[in-house]
Amino acid sequence: MTTGTHESRPPAAVLSSPHRNRADRLRRAFAFDRIGAVYVWLGIIVIFSLWASNTFPHVATAKQVLNSNAITGLAALAITIPLCARVFDLSFASVMTLTGVAVTYFIHHGVGVAPSILLTIAIALACGIGNAFVIVVMKIDSFIGTLATGLVISALVTVITNGQYISDERFIGTFSGIGQTTVWGITLPVFYCFAVALGIWYLLEHTATGRRLYATGFNPDAARLAGVRTERLRFGSLIASGLLGGATGIVLASTLASGSPTAGTPYLLPAFAAAFLGATQLKHGRFNAWGTIIAVLMLGTGITGLSLAPATASRPWAADMFIGIVLIAALAITSLQRRRTVGAVRGKRGVEQAPRETGATSSADEVPAPHELERG
Repeated sequence: MTTGTHESRPPAAVLSSPHRNRADRLRRAFAFDRIGAVYVWLGIIVIFSLWASNTFPHVATAKQVLNSNAITGLAALAITIPLCARVFDLSFASVMTLTGVAVTYFIHHGVGVAPSILLTIAIALACGIGNAFVIVVMKIDSFIGTLATGLVISALVTVITNGQYISDERFIGTFSGIGQTTVWGITLPVFYCFAVALGIWYLLEHTATGRRLYATGFNPDAARLAGVRTERLRFGSLIASGLLGGATGIVLASTLASGSPTAGTPYLLPAFAAAFLGATQLKHGRFNAWGTIIAVLMLGTGITGLSLAPATASRPWAADMFIGIVLIAALAITSLQRRRTVGAVRGKRGVEQAPRETGATSSADEVPAPHELERG
C-alpha cells in the first residue's frame, strides 16, 4: 500500500522540469550575447538622462529618435538581404540619391506624383539589375563592383542636377506628405521602416528562400552541394537591395521636399554600422531584421544624446566617432560569433557522424540538408 502511494507520486525533478525549462529559455532569451545591444541601449539612456537631464529624458526625445532614424533604418534594411548572402552593396547610398533626384526631376517637369514614383522605381530596379549583372554574371567582387557602380550612379546624379538642388512648389502637398505626414507625432517613414522589417523577418525566418540565403552567406560552396542556387539568390538579393534603396531615396526626397545631389551619402556608414551591429543580436552572427532595428535605435539614441548633451552638442565629429567605434566593435563581434558558430557546427557533426572516407569536403555539413532548405 505504502509502496503504491510512493510510486504514484512523480519525482520532484519531473515536477520542476517545466519550470527549469522555462527558466532556461528565459535565461537564453535575455542573455547578454544575444541581446547585448539592448542592455547597451538602456545604459545609453541612463547615461544621457543623467548627463543631459534637462533635455534628454522626455517623450519628445523618443519621438525625435524614431523620426530622425527612420531613413537610416530603411537604408540598413535595404542592405540586410544581400548581406545575408554575403554580398556587399556599397552603391545603395548612390541609388538613394539617384532616385531622390529622379522623382523630383520628373515632378519638376510636370509628371504626376504617382507616375514619377513608378518611373523612379523602374530606375531603382535597373540599378539593382546592373549591380547583379556586374557581381554575379561578370564575377566581380561585390565590394569592388558595387563601389564602381556607385561611382557611375553618382556621375548620373551630377549629370541630372549639375550639382544643384531641385526645388519646386509642386513638391509640397501630395509628394511631401509621403515622408512628412505624422501620426501622434511620429512620421510615416517610421511605420514604413517597421513594415519593411516585418516583411524581411518573415522572408528570412519563415520561408525556404530565407534559409537558402543564410546558407549561401554561411558557406556558398556547401550550399551549392546541397542544391541551393546560390547565384540566383545573390542576383535576387541585389535587385531587392536596389528596389529598397530606391524606395528609401523617394521617401528621403519627400521628407526633404527637394532633390539633393548628396542626400544618400550620409547614410552609408550608419546603415552598415546598424546592419553589422544587428548581426550580433538575436541570431549570433546572422544578419536579421529585428537585430538591425535594435541597432538603429541604439545608434540613434546615442547620436541624439550627443546632440543634446552640453559637452558634445557643438562638436559634429562626436557622432561620426561614435558610429565608427560601434561599427568596429560590431565587425569584431560578428566575426567572433561566426567563428564560434562554425566551430560548434563542425564539432557537433564530428560527434554525430564518422569522418567521410571520400574526397568530399566536410563543409557541406555546415548548411541544412536539401529537404530542410525546401521546407517553407
